[in-house]
Amino acid sequence: MELGPWLAAALLGLLLLLLAGSRAARFYAKVGAYCALCLAVSALASLVCLLRHGGRTVENMSIISWFVRSFKYVYSLRFEVRGRQKLEMQGPCVIISNHQSILDMMGLMEILPKRCVQIAKRELLFLGPVGLIMYLGGVLFINRQRSSTAVSVMSHLGGRMVRDNLKVWIYPEGTRNDNGDLLPFKKGAFYLAIQAQVPIIPVVYSSFSSFYNCRTKLFTSGTIKVRVLDAIPTSGLTEADVPKLVDTCHQAMRSTFHHISRRPQENGAAEGPDGRPAQ
Repeated sequence: MELGPWLAAALLGLLLLLLAGSRAARFYAKVGAYCALCLAVSALASLVCLLRHGGRTVENMSIISWFVRSFKYVYSLRFEVRGRQKLEMQGPCVIISNHQSILDMMGLMEILPKRCVQIAKRELLFLGPVGLIMYLGGVLFINRQRSSTAVSVMSHLGGRMVRDNLKVWIYPEGTRNDNGDLLPFKKGAFYLAIQAQVPIIPVVYSSFSSFYNCRTKLFTSGTIKVRVLDAIPTSGLTEADVPKLVDTCHQAMRSTFHHISRRPQENGAAEGPDGRPAQ
């Protein structure tokens, strides 16, 4: 009698027991499945983009967005969006949003406007199919280890976004952050907006901590609240106005983040984005 099928069945049974009894095992299984889904969909979407447009173009973002928006059904996530129409303004702009986890891609693609490209770290270009689909979608890669290269990319981007009527999406925190608050903003997005004299549109996503938390190994279904704030004009501003512009955007986004991230508790009090009672 061959032992192969019995051994496979035993391993499968052991895996199911682990998933049923261990929250951490379920968390890592879901994250692993999410990464595998990203790789598979990226490969498929790359093929569609190449067949449809033949190469790298911002027009591919509509194809990528269509594929990624299906992820929410796989993971039982719901988006509650307010102010989406503000992203459909005519002309170029800089869009800034908070950055929490690997799930941010779903939030971005849920409301991505037409002719919008993202700024991403250069390392992502080498993630196989994921890097390829980002390249085909017109994502602009910067080398954060070489500030001169990053500055050069940003300086050329200002003229290009006006010339080609592009919207540019940037995470001003510069890195993922799930501590229940916003990190200080880096200034690149604000220099870019002033250089091109285009408005800034802040977008705020509520905290993921009620359904996705790496520290507690939580990954369940949930609702993500999205608020698109009013555009902030930069016409007439100069580089000297950057600190004030950064502060204005940070305060508006931080206030909105805390407001939409509060969860009601059984006693009627509000719970903050980090799980503690709101002050």
